[in-house]
Amino acid sequence: MLSEIQDAIVTLFYDGAKNFWVHGTGPLGCLPQKLAELRNDDDGGDLDDSGCLRTLNNASHEFNDQLSSVCHKLTSQLKGSTIVYTDVLSIKYDLVANHSGYGFEEPLMACCGYGGPPYNYNANVSCLDPGYRVCEDGGKFVSWDGVHYTDAANAVVAAKILAAEFSTPNVPFGYFCKT
Repeated sequence: MLSEIQDAIVTLFYDGAKNFWVHGTGPLGCLPQKLAELRNDDDGGDLDDSGCLRTLNNASHEFNDQLSSVCHKLTSQLKGSTIVYTDVLSIKYDLVANHSGYGFEEPLMACCGYGGPPYNYNANVSCLDPGYRVCEDGGKFVSWDGVHYTDAANAVVAAKILAAEFSTPNVPFGYFCKT
């Protein structure tokens, strides 16, 4: 996948694109879908302090480290380009780990799903399938359907991305809006 991303950036560069904003993956181990499907109830040892699966988050970190390296390498190779890497994993993990500070009550449970606590996710009953349930206030949940974030969570993520605090190099988003 990394080589495909690299090839796409190079192709776009030689087709005239000069500015790229690349986001890493989020903390896959914090998704209610992954927690419901992969967590072994007999072994809570793979859960971190926030209740996320360490193994998947470690894989997410590894992928993001390699993606960041690809971006850094391409920046030096593609003269005249600006390639910004954004650490979305840190942004989204902070949202889960410090959920109450952002006004969320349920960081690891899907708002729309089936099965109830702790994750409200069942692979056989997706959101909007017969039998699903929707929470009363999606603004209190980080996850909409076990995979996607709620509008409220996405608003926090977007604000942090646009602030460029988690970006390397730290380029204001407005830089990309120049004509």
